[in-house]
Amino acid sequence: MTLYNFGRSLAYILFKCLFRFKVEGHENLDQIPDDRGVLLCSNHISNFDPPLVGAATTRTLTFMAKAELFEVPVLGALVKRVNTFPVKRGSSDRQALKTAIEILNSGRTLIMFPEGTRSKTGELKKGLAGVGFLALRTDAVIIPVAIVNGYHLFKATRVVFGKPVNVDIFKENKAKPQEVADKIMEHIQDILLTEKKIS
Repeated sequence: MTLYNFGRSLAYILFKCLFRFKVEGHENLDQIPDDRGVLLCSNHISNFDPPLVGAATTRTLTFMAKAELFEVPVLGALVKRVNTFPVKRGSSDRQALKTAIEILNSGRTLIMFPEGTRSKTGELKKGLAGVGFLALRTDAVIIPVAIVNGYHLFKATRVVFGKPVNVDIFKENKAKPQEVADKIMEHIQDILLTEKKIS
């Protein structure tokens, strides 16, 4: 068993026990061919979010993480071994975007948190243009993801995979990356609002 698979299994057990972890809409992800690049775009409310979404799918995910984490002793070495690459926040990191394009074009699954940082209030913030750039520059399937209910001991935390976002019209019209990012965030917001009504 690889370190990634071990970590995913451990995360699944912990989230299941502590937060009554549930997954919804997994069929929206399962119907995508295994060799097709997928860009998961999720809201960001906690440091738990990356392992939570990783535990929600059997697909092997690749993660972006702030470059500072790679400089932390022990932790830096660990994140490198679980499909993670650095991104410099606060600037346009061309190398990170290039790496992301290569990942998606090779048929792998990348998860991004378009807000760029955690939302302390839980309210969805504006998405950064980088996610729109990747959507326009690759043929990856764009899947919006919503983490619902936050993290409260023994209360259900849900991960909801939405239906693919159609970006073809944006490509045809040569839209700007920010326009696409805004559209993706609308889809995440729609899931959050729908799930809030159900709850």
